[in-house]
Amino acid sequence: MFQRCLATGTSLFFCDLPKALGAQMHRNGGFTLIELLIVVAIIGIIAAIAIPGLVRARESGNEASAIGSVRAISAGQTAFAATCGGGGYAASLNALATPPPGGVAFVSPDLAGGTKSGYTHAVTGSGNVVLAAALTCNTTADSMSTYLGTATPIAVGSTGHRSFGVDQRGTIYQDYTGAVLVSPLATAGTVTVLQ
Repeated sequence: MFQRCLATGTSLFFCDLPKALGAQMHRNGGFTLIELLIVVAIIGIIAAIAIPGLVRARESGNEASAIGSVRAISAGQTAFAATCGGGGYAASLNALATPPPGGVAFVSPDLAGGTKSGYTHAVTGSGNVVLAAALTCNTTADSMSTYLGTATPIAVGSTGHRSFGVDQRGTIYQDYTGAVLVSPLATAGTVTVLQ
């Protein structure tokens, strides 16, 4: 029965059974179901390996963006205090995002909405009123003696793991649990200074 395969030196494993039996078959050049299932399985394995790495990369990118945003808030507050607030700091993110007449805002417009790259950004002023809102250059809010700027992940573990904060001292702090940082910022528990 398999004499044709054996006569041509072809292994029985590679021998085409219908030809060996003398049957005539036309073969379309398509893929078999088994071949397609193997390809789908390989793609599934590659995706299972790659997706966690992509998620970690996205979280790292979001955290880097949040650190940059907190630095921008600190720089904006320094500029506000020097030029607009009479030595006091903006009491809100809105006050930093509002430009003075004929000038530019103290933070970029992408921070003005409060949400950027998977993080929620906020600024709260506290302490004593240094300059009344009507006397500041953008007349948006009172300037205050202290402030707290924060960046908190929208979904801890999904958009980021750490939260960040800065105050009038300009030092950036981080909390490894992703909890909202509160004033006064200090190293304790899971809160550390960002290196």
